Amino acid sequence: MRNRYLAIMALGVVLAAGIAALLVTIVIRQQESRLTYFRVVDVAENEPDPAVWGRNFPDQYEAYLKTVRTSELVKYSAYGRYGGSEAFSKIDKYPDLVRIFAGNAFSVEYREEQGHLQAMKAVLETKRLGDAKPGTCMTCKSSDVPRLMKSLGAAQFYATPMKELVEKNNIKHPISCADCHDAKTMALRVTRPAFIEAMKVRGIDVGAASRQEMRTYVCAQCHVEYYFRGMTEKYLVFPWAKGLKIENIEAYYDEIKFSDWEHKITRAPMVKVQHPEFELWSSGNHARSGVGCADCHMPYKRVGAVKITDHWIRSPLLNVQNVCTTCHRQSEAEMRARVLEAQDRTYQLLTQAERAIVDAMAAIEKAMAEGVTDQALAEARGLHRKAQIRWDFISAENSMGFHSPQEAVRVLGDAIDRARQAEIAALKAPRPKR
Repeated sequence: MRNRYLAIMALGVVLAAGIAALLVTIVIRQQESRLTYFRVVDVAENEPDPAVWGRNFPDQYEAYLKTVRTSELVKYSAYGRYGGSEAFSKIDKYPDLVRIFAGNAFSVEYREEQGHLQAMKAVLETKRLGDAKPGTCMTCKSSDVPRLMKSLGAAQFYATPMKELVEKNNIKHPISCADCHDAKTMALRVTRPAFIEAMKVRGIDVGAASRQEMRTYVCAQCHVEYYFRGMTEKYLVFPWAKGLKIENIEAYYDEIKFSDWEHKITRAPMVKVQHPEFELWSSGNHARSGVGCADCHMPYKRVGAVKITDHWIRSPLLNVQNVCTTCHRQSEAEMRARVLEAQDRTYQLLTQAERAIVDAMAAIEKAMAEGVTDQALAEARGLHRKAQIRWDFISAENSMGFHSPQEAVRVLGDAIDRARQAEIAALKAPRPKR
């Protein structure tokens, strides 16, 4: 009997200890959940050094530093075939790009984009434009930019040679915290005036945006198509006055008679498209459903009882369980397969469009060699411009079409059609009589 009482008492002690531990854990988790962050240091306005912010936000900073790494991609052999963060030479991989961009700096060097931590290094080392790069080229490459734009003004920042900006202002930090956050409130913010100006033209007040909209806007201030206005001003402008689709952008460029360069082979006035992620995403189902950039590339995660945004900015293919299956009921394998299926389809059409453009260029080149007049080749050259801007709209975009698979297919189908029309127009152009 005595042993039974002792056993019951021991069990009671264990249960009491367990309950006490549970209550303590609950209290700690409740306290953690109320804690936004623990202020270790005061962060100055537009502080460019992410390590300073990291004193207050160690979990976010640790994740941010992973952005430079790409070794994790090895275990996903499917990922990386269409890009990733390895700075391979696209010209070496796709030799036709030398002809497609003949006369443009992209025929000299064209590398795959790297992570945010490599942005400053990449822009300084690129051979394109060399030391002639204007300050505009650095607009989205460094967290030093917000403070400089505040002190210099956007116009002076753009017009100042990039080399001079770097040397005089000790610019050394890549994209980081100050690009997206207010130092006092930690609220998301847009720091690049070109985005605010372009949205205003569209009738949208960025200052009235919701937090969910800001989770896209902070990305969209850089991941867009753009051009430099003025020979000396080099003022950064997003061509959105007529809309975000490629036809709208093309119509805008046509109206102002803009071209980046004259094609060295066909002499057509050409546009080089730059990473239009926001534009393509805007036509997709995720955008219609209110899913923002950060939801997929920087999803929420738990650290103890605290929910934070994962600052390891990466492809959702490396984080399917925490990204796709949050909304979709399908398995991780099924969701990855859907992404790759859409990308495979896009890549197939992209390759066909590229081949059609090369054939069109060859037909125009042959017609020129046979003495066909500029007037007779105007239609073919115009179609070459139309085909290539559509192909490049998808080629230069960084999701291989996944941000809006249906739109990517539509645009590439149109690119193929315009390229073949250009080829036919060049072949049918009247030759001079012998």
